[in-house]
Amino acid sequence: MNVDLLRKPLKEIATFKYGKTIRKQDIAETGAFPVFSGYRIVGYLPDFMYEESQLIIVCRGAGGTGDVKMSPSQCSITNLAIVINCDENLVDKGYLYWRLKQSDTYSLRTGSAQPQITINTLETFEVEFEPSLEKQREISKQLFDLDSKIELNRQTNQTLEEMAQAVFKSWFVDFEPTRAKIKARENGQDPTRAAMAALAGKTVDQLDKLSPEQIETLTASAALFPDTVVASELGEIPDGWEAKPLYETAEYVNGAAFKAVDFCDPEEGLPIIKIAELKQGIYEGTKYTLKEVKQRHFITNDDVLYSWSGSPETSLEVFKWFGGDGWLNQHIFKLNFASDEQKCFTYYLLKHMKPVLIAIAQDKQTTGLGHVTVADMKRLLVPYPDDDLLQEFKKLIAPLYEQCSTIEKENITLSEIRDALLPKLLSGEIEINGEVAQ
Repeated sequence: MNVDLLRKPLKEIATFKYGKTIRKQDIAETGAFPVFSGYRIVGYLPDFMYEESQLIIVCRGAGGTGDVKMSPSQCSITNLAIVINCDENLVDKGYLYWRLKQSDTYSLRTGSAQPQITINTLETFEVEFEPSLEKQREISKQLFDLDSKIELNRQTNQTLEEMAQAVFKSWFVDFEPTRAKIKARENGQDPTRAAMAALAGKTVDQLDKLSPEQIETLTASAALFPDTVVASELGEIPDGWEAKPLYETAEYVNGAAFKAVDFCDPEEGLPIIKIAELKQGIYEGTKYTLKEVKQRHFITNDDVLYSWSGSPETSLEVFKWFGGDGWLNQHIFKLNFASDEQKCFTYYLLKHMKPVLIAIAQDKQTTGLGHVTVADMKRLLVPYPDDDLLQEFKKLIAPLYEQCSTIEKENITLSEIRDALLPKLLSGEIEINGEVAQ
């Protein structure tokens, strides 16, 4: 420990205020100013409580009491969080954020069924801090610069995902190229050019401004879409497609069950991958095992996983795994694919189906948990195209899929760098200029 650090209870360097009770009926799904619960943005209001981003600690709830976060700017904060207002003459808000992130704030929790943290307990919590405000701000900036890069990457990934999902919806949900062909034929127009316009997001007249290479590519793609629809159990789908059970769009292999007796020291075994690891990677709470597990439960980088049980709105999701070798826990499927074409299609299919799968889980929800069963996935039908169209979709979307994967891996590296720097910068072991303190 650096002897120059000061140590004080929080009440000597900050004041505290509970967030506001906001009625659900007053919160809109969209709007200008977010409502932040401490866990996430839960909706929007026409005005805001705080102009600047606020330092908060989650003070109630089973999932994250003790989490320390920075709120969005121009937001309102609910009563699930405590707002921490720093004495700006003593401590920088950003610096205290990182200090608290490095501290055991979870030790402040009381209660088991519904954990909580009170202002009284928070006030007496002691923290060490650098006495120089200038150094505090320098440390905070270096760490937030890494966070900013991570956030920029996340936003880029979100944009790329939206682009891919827009194509998926156009081709496989709304059947836009096929419907464009049908409408054009009914109006005595060229069905192929109509489908080309739908694929390019342009009018038929605007196609003339495209290069010969673009026209050639669009013509070949348009030819793959049927020009009629047929009746199916799903309603009308393009001719030649099938109504396939969701469960048949990949091989869905459930994870293994583990007990406390199966756990071992981290140095000895492989990590057990649960929903927590899917969301935040390997962390200090990850369990490890030397248990003999069937090989089908083994996962490694680039595997696609689907979490089918948990809190429906936050746990039911398709994930790419980049955390290295491990054993998959129950309540999560590993997806095995017959081809890269099937992988691209099914990944974005599960993204698109998320609201439907959440609704199924919510219908069975008990004590906050819900699930989607194999029986549900066998019953749930989806439009499934022929192999040629699957290959065309993969050719178009695979670069986006791979770019998103590359960015996710970069964010894991950036997070590891930040987390390694954090204790060293805060303790003074490493100076801002990168030198090791003597």
